[in-house]
Amino acid sequence: MGIWNFLKSRPQPPAEAYAPPRTDSAADRKMDRVLLQRLIDIRALCGGTGDLIVHELEVSGVSCAVVLCEGMVDTNTFSKMFALPLTSLSLSDASPQAVLTWVRKHALLAPDQKEIYTYTELFRFIMSGFVVLLIDGVEPGIVFGIQGYTGRSVSEPSGETNERGSREGFIEKLRPNISMVRRRFKSPNLMFEIITFGEKSRTDAALVYLRGTVAPELLRKVKERLSKVRMDVVLESGYIQPFLDAKPLSLFSGVGYTERPDTLCAKVAEGRIGLIVDGTPYALIVPYLFNEHFQSLDDYAHRPYYATFIRWLKYAAFFFSILLPGFYVAVGSFHPELLPATLLNSLLVSEETTPFPLMLEALVIFFIYEIMREAGLRMPQSVGHAVSIVGALVIGDAAVSAGIIGTPMVIVVAVTAISSFVVPTLYEPITILRFAFILIGGMFGIFGVAAAFFAVAANLCAVNPLGVPATTPATPFSLYSMRDVLFRWGWKTLAQEDLRVQGLTGSDISTQGGKNNADKAT
Repeated sequence: MGIWNFLKSRPQPPAEAYAPPRTDSAADRKMDRVLLQRLIDIRALCGGTGDLIVHELEVSGVSCAVVLCEGMVDTNTFSKMFALPLTSLSLSDASPQAVLTWVRKHALLAPDQKEIYTYTELFRFIMSGFVVLLIDGVEPGIVFGIQGYTGRSVSEPSGETNERGSREGFIEKLRPNISMVRRRFKSPNLMFEIITFGEKSRTDAALVYLRGTVAPELLRKVKERLSKVRMDVVLESGYIQPFLDAKPLSLFSGVGYTERPDTLCAKVAEGRIGLIVDGTPYALIVPYLFNEHFQSLDDYAHRPYYATFIRWLKYAAFFFSILLPGFYVAVGSFHPELLPATLLNSLLVSEETTPFPLMLEALVIFFIYEIMREAGLRMPQSVGHAVSIVGALVIGDAAVSAGIIGTPMVIVVAVTAISSFVVPTLYEPITILRFAFILIGGMFGIFGVAAAFFAVAANLCAVNPLGVPATTPATPFSLYSMRDVLFRWGWKTLAQEDLRVQGLTGSDISTQGGKNNADKAT
């Protein structure tokens, strides 16, 4: 008691109120026309950082300066296409304006070239791999795209592998990602709008949509929500996803993601909007429907009957992964008469040798499984195989022999664990629902599991990303649109009319910008 009174009597430091991110007013001001003053301001704002390179030179007798960040520029291209033409330039009427005119109209020092006027723009470009040329007595600075920083090369996506189709996946660089989308969609209507997130990180992102196909109202809603992103640092697309979600407390999201440029192109062609963020290989897609978690690019390359079978398999795996453990616990605890005599006898024998009740046994073993899965995900790849060996020993024969878990529970864990990886984009809600159904099944039996299932279905139906129901076209039902949900019809049927997301049943988005052809029920 005396210790508690002593701690209460100690003065507490004043709590600092949270302040929203603000831009640096000093960096937002326009650059001075005098070169020396500009260089002083740049060094003062950077605080003497070691990777800032400022090189002063004379171009045809005019004082200039080149500003760049070390390691962000392709040195070979910089020397041949930029430094050599500038240092060898000789103008008959040399003046700052003449040098600016030569750079503007008579030289192509880089394919990507524009003018800037503020220090904020200058720092954003040099820290993105651009080179800035400052001319004494001339107000604008000229930036040149000569990026050369290291990064991962284009490779096959790790989380969305396919048997057929492209082997290219997004990488961490924004510009190559944009080029992969553009190469697949050679239309002038494909639009890229560059947006910057993060007051300190200044992370570039590209909003992708198809002009004339996307609904103007949908585009307005997305831009309005993105304008509310007020953060200091944005390092991954997951930072922005909550701002696009209409139901942040729901287990299911109305925002999807993909590593594949061809998948993004297919969604954009349906009137959706993509968001590619610099620094991450995952692009966001809005709005995203629940049934699309069970679709893949292979579905549209295989024959319709096989694609339909695979799709039904995915739905079955999803229900197995969330319902099987809870259903097994509920039947074993409250309704053993539902089990066949042989299975019931095996269950009784296994329960006699285990110290825990069925519900606790399921919770413990699935908790251990999640620990091993997380360890295998975070461990270095060179020792990652050790997790699978330990897992086989812990959940396998050793656990059964020691009497910690029963043999039927091992089978339930194995089937559930494999089924949960069939639909990897739903792994987060699957994990939470699995534990919830085990608890409900162990306390309330099958009736509790059934009631909880309908509650989850109601929660899913409440998800309405940007005015499009996540469960459409199942609810509200549209027979015409179901041709690519539970069944995958052939391309001769699918290609007859284009699908527009704003035309789906239940959508409250204006159909302007795309035909409302998905409500045709036959």
